[in-house]
Amino acid sequence: MRPSPGGSSVPESLASVRALRLGVAGPVGTGKSSLIATVCRALGEELRLGVITNDIYTDEDARFLRSAGVLAPERIRAVETGACPHTAIRDDITTNLIAAEDLERDFAPLDVVLIESGGDNLTATFSPALVDAQIFVLDVAGGGDVARKGGPGIGRADLLVVNKTDLAPYVGVDVALMVSDAETARDGRAVLALSKHDPSSISTLRAWVLGMLAAHRSGSHVPQDPGPMAPHFHADEEHPEGGFVHAHDDPHAHSHDHARTNAGAHAHE
Repeated sequence: MRPSPGGSSVPESLASVRALRLGVAGPVGTGKSSLIATVCRALGEELRLGVITNDIYTDEDARFLRSAGVLAPERIRAVETGACPHTAIRDDITTNLIAAEDLERDFAPLDVVLIESGGDNLTATFSPALVDAQIFVLDVAGGGDVARKGGPGIGRADLLVVNKTDLAPYVGVDVALMVSDAETARDGRAVLALSKHDPSSISTLRAWVLGMLAAHRSGSHVPQDPGPMAPHFHADEEHPEGGFVHAHDDPHAHSHDHARTNAGAHAHE
């Protein structure tokens, strides 16, 4: 037996389960590295953590995290993708998968490996063959309307973080409205308004990670493939109610459904 994150003991059979691999994606500048640093500070004393960062031609994010002192430097590895960031987290995950396996072997046993995508657009998602769960990060400085724009990351990641909420007064964003829009875009899936200066939001993030780790260890969490297209909003001037949500359940299908935002749904071929 050994102590669990909550302080109780768990069987060695659970302790030996492969580390939870947690992907962190989002556009450039939304605070992905800062969020990972926050997780490491919040959980580094009770969990065994490792980090893999992705940049196109540099190890900038890895150097930032090492300089922040959030983990022992050797537990932070850098992958240089040499191409658009999504290619190494979804299309060909080989370099990241090898990096994760090497990190887990070198510091076995690890509890969580955080894998940071390079900054990409709203379509960037991780392959479920690489990560067990995904966090997608937006920030208020990117505009309060971003959450309404949808996309696989916003719509289907396990957790959507609206980051840097402390900046909202300076950029004219209503955080409560942005979170509400995000919840609508995600059909009620988890949304967290986060600031690294707000202990309450950090506590919520910490609890979410611990809950995901427990679900991973118990086998109750099944990694989901966000898919190439999530439900997204189409403005439609023909509809006075203000448009409809467009869902592509099968990207190869010719027919699809339009679910109206105000009442019911209709289908067309």
